[in-house]
Amino acid sequence: MRFNLTWEFFLAVTTVALVLFGALTTPGFLTVFNLSQLAAGVSEKALIVLPMVLLIIAREIDLSVASILALASVIFGTLLAAGCPLWASVVVTILLGAFLGAFNGFFIVRLALPSLVVTLGTMALFRGAAYVVLGSGSINIFPDSFLDFGVDNVGTTAIPQTFVPFLLLAPVFAVALQYTPVGRRIYALGASPDAALYSGISVNRIRFWLFVTTGAICALAGIVYTARLANARANNAVGMELDVITIALLGGVSVFGGKGKLTAVLWALVLIATVRNLLGLNQISGDAQGTVIGLLLVGSLLINNLTGSFAGILQRTLGPGKAGAGAAPSTPRYFWRRKP
Repeated sequence: MRFNLTWEFFLAVTTVALVLFGALTTPGFLTVFNLSQLAAGVSEKALIVLPMVLLIIAREIDLSVASILALASVIFGTLLAAGCPLWASVVVTILLGAFLGAFNGFFIVRLALPSLVVTLGTMALFRGAAYVVLGSGSINIFPDSFLDFGVDNVGTTAIPQTFVPFLLLAPVFAVALQYTPVGRRIYALGASPDAALYSGISVNRIRFWLFVTTGAICALAGIVYTARLANARANNAVGMELDVITIALLGGVSVFGGKGKLTAVLWALVLIATVRNLLGLNQISGDAQGTVIGLLLVGSLLINNLTGSFAGILQRTLGPGKAGAGAAPSTPRYFWRRKP
């Protein structure tokens, strides 16, 4: 039986080994409280990385995700402070996020501007709008039911309620990406936009709705962030976009598009969350944690590239068809023509 050592398998083994190491060497690591804090700390990043993976696979990027989260948090808190019902505030905030995503999508799709440049600009624009609405102050008075959502676990488990939206959405995104025609079109768009266009795929429509979806999910993450910290501020989640992109790249998503699996990205999410948690338990500061995460990303990319280079050398040495599965180049399935 042939066994393929994939990047996803490597991440899974590394994560499991790190968890075992933490359990054996760090007191309190496997307690319900600590595991709950570990999951709660990545609730927003876990949500945002779902659409970010789809965007990067489609050869796009969104640097404004953290600013959308902050603006959504401010608007959500302002609505509640004005007496708006909780359910209505949630709906309006998510619709606002979708509108902000559509704003990005309009300039990128209709005006054919690079997503890197557009979202770099809207990153500052949306953050500035949050300061215009709330200034440097904060809102920290919320309904008790909302505050309970931010601190309680699901029953007696170690799963925080703020992690539940991710648990509900992750299977939807994974199935949509891997097993539906929409997912195959996203891969086709990332592999070759011109070929995807000529094959009849509505590339602009897909790209536009990816940005709309990203905005809506970021707004939902803003609500989760507000519940978890019981605070709505314009400077919420500063720099979170870099963490999200790091998780996606560590999970094996190609910056050139057309390649990546959401399951591998989820392993990368767990790995980074575990690393940060262990460093925190060992009294290592946030700045040092950032350095370790950066080294982890660079090291993983080097290992991934060296593995690919070794596979290429093996293929050239043994010849086509002898270097294992995938040695011979093939046409992606979404470009196959049916025989008449």
